[in-house]
Amino acid sequence: MNNLPAQPSRSWLNKVPEVTLAFWIIKIMSTTVGETVADFLAVNAGWGQGATRSVMGAFLMAALIMQLRTRRYTPWIYWLTVVLISVVGTQITDLLTDGLGVSLYLSTAAFSVVLAALFYTWYRVERTLSIHEIVTRRRELFYWATILCTFALGTAAGDLATEALGLGFTIGVMAFGALIGITFAVWRMGGHAVLTFWIAYILTRPFGAALGDLLTQDKVYGGLGLGAMWTSALFLSVIVMLVSIAQRHARSTEPVPASR
Repeated sequence: MNNLPAQPSRSWLNKVPEVTLAFWIIKIMSTTVGETVADFLAVNAGWGQGATRSVMGAFLMAALIMQLRTRRYTPWIYWLTVVLISVVGTQITDLLTDGLGVSLYLSTAAFSVVLAALFYTWYRVERTLSIHEIVTRRRELFYWATILCTFALGTAAGDLATEALGLGFTIGVMAFGALIGITFAVWRMGGHAVLTFWIAYILTRPFGAALGDLLTQDKVYGGLGLGAMWTSALFLSVIVMLVSIAQRHARSTEPVPASR
């Protein structure tokens, strides 16, 4: 940790994408894919929870290493990391709930405390929580730790709302969607940009989880019965298309090395 630069290095560029409509579409679909892929691999593909956690955890570590080694925003690496964090975040909550019998009330509260501690420490150390200033290794480590925690928290909060509190998938999607809409309205009316961003970012996880359950679960359980495989394939196709567009745009805007 002592080797981490305290100030932005000139060799670094911000490694987080601009917050556009495409950003939010990919983010929401990534959260849904995290829910559906985890369920598909563990149940439909017969991997089981243990194997799914191990394999997805290994893939996530590899993706994070690639992300940390880059010096600029690379769309396919960044979004691959987000998708894998979504899967692993789902698995963490499922392990606590299904494997260890931890109450969704307790896990939601615990992840909320951990997330608050991360934000507090990040701000105390760096004096900013802005994603437009992820220009040092230390800030990036704070950023990805926070992202993982938001996914785990969002999974627990989503399951708490739709299952433990009995809202159901449809009402869960509507409720979290309404909260995201309110957050957007507050931002449009001049609300704090960093605060509203992180609130919206956290809310997209339970929204995506509820959406994934609504699409995949059988109709008898209140879902639409599309299944985890087809939902995952559809959403992944859209993610790949949007990330490919972003990757081509990133290449076209790369600075041309000055000739000597």
